[in-house]
Amino acid sequence: MRSIWNGAISFGLVSIPIKLVNATESHSISFRQIHTEDGGRIRYRKFCELEDREVTQGEIGKGYEDADGTIIPITEDDLSSLPIPTAKTIEIVAFVPADRIDPLQMDAAYYLQASGAPAAKPYTLLREALKRSNKVAIAKFALRGRERLGMLRVVGDAIAMHGLLWPDEVRAPEGLAPDTDVTVRDKELDLADALMDTLGEVDLEDLHDEYREAVEEVIAAKAAGEAPPQAPAPATGGKVLDLMAALENSVRAARESRGEEAGEHAEVKSLPQRKTARAAPKQTGGKKSTSTAKKTPAKKTAAAKKSTAKSGQGAKKTASKSTTAKSTAKSTAKKTTAKKSASSRKHSA
Repeated sequence: MRSIWNGAISFGLVSIPIKLVNATESHSISFRQIHTEDGGRIRYRKFCELEDREVTQGEIGKGYEDADGTIIPITEDDLSSLPIPTAKTIEIVAFVPADRIDPLQMDAAYYLQASGAPAAKPYTLLREALKRSNKVAIAKFALRGRERLGMLRVVGDAIAMHGLLWPDEVRAPEGLAPDTDVTVRDKELDLADALMDTLGEVDLEDLHDEYREAVEEVIAAKAAGEAPPQAPAPATGGKVLDLMAALENSVRAARESRGEEAGEHAEVKSLPQRKTARAAPKQTGGKKSTSTAKKTPAKKTAAAKKSTAKSGQGAKKTASKSTTAKSTAKSTAKKTTAKKSASSRKHSA
């Protein structure tokens, strides 16, 4: 790999000669500007305003435009001899835990390559010290016309450096969060947790640039004189009206995409409720509470039992009266028969 910067790492009084190598590469497809009528290339030519002629790349340098329009020439020698220690040195200023670095500050990544045999021992020393401490090194360095901030960490057997934005270059996220009060229920959080667990982890090696592959297919088809592939129909969607239903459907779809049996997970089961203190429901006018509603059937049952008991007692009293009337009737009949017998005997005498 070609180095883009040569210098040294300043580690206290230890100096480590290194070469800076790009750690990443772009695979994006680049396009040329063309004249749409005939496909001719569009090129930009560099002209000198004073001489009104095209100039070559070797004739082009740097210059700073002052407020009044005056151009102040700046040469590469001027930049290479800046009165700062980081002009040719990656100066380590501190060692901090890796979680102290905000990912928003992360910029381009580089590999630091040991330059020559003398650099092997101090390079390995710094690498092993970073490993054992579980920390990263914060450094300052100058590259491409300005001083930058960097973070050194171990990647495999090499030391990598991530360019960092200065803290004042990271904007604060003020005014971006929703400004309305939103209540998220425990049930919704449980389903969100279930969706996260179902999606699980992914091996980053399995991810690839589908957009670039689609562009390559279009280019290949047009080069062969064929019609480019058609884009698939967009997924039907819309405004989410029922968040719970959307979460449940998402969990179900994620499980099906992972090859889990549909029958086993066709229904999303409710997860255990989180323990939270809940206030007792307030009573509102015109509505009976649950306790009152539960008591009403009990009162009706008790009233029904009393009514049944009264009916039974009434039936017993009626039966008793009927028995007494029958006894009275029998007694009266016996007396009448006795009187008739006595009267008949008198007449016979």
